[in-house]
Amino acid sequence: MPDSSAQDRAVDRLAEASHRLNEAVRRAIEAGYSVELVRTSRHHDGSGNWGDQIVPTIRANEAPKSA
Repeated sequence: MPDSSAQDRAVDRLAEASHRLNEAVRRAIEAGYSVELVRTSRHHDGSGNWGDQIVPTIRANEAPKSA
């Protein structure tokens, strides 16, 4: 993408990372986990731009107990 602007490259990187994160969430769910993405902070650049930063909270599902 040599002709892309820095803003276009930033958006493309974010979109690609989001797709990879979504795939990782699907794989974790298929492996038996529950996943919640939790905002941990909000990053500001001082000129009105901001973005949320997240961490995953992962919980293994317990197998049902037999009676």
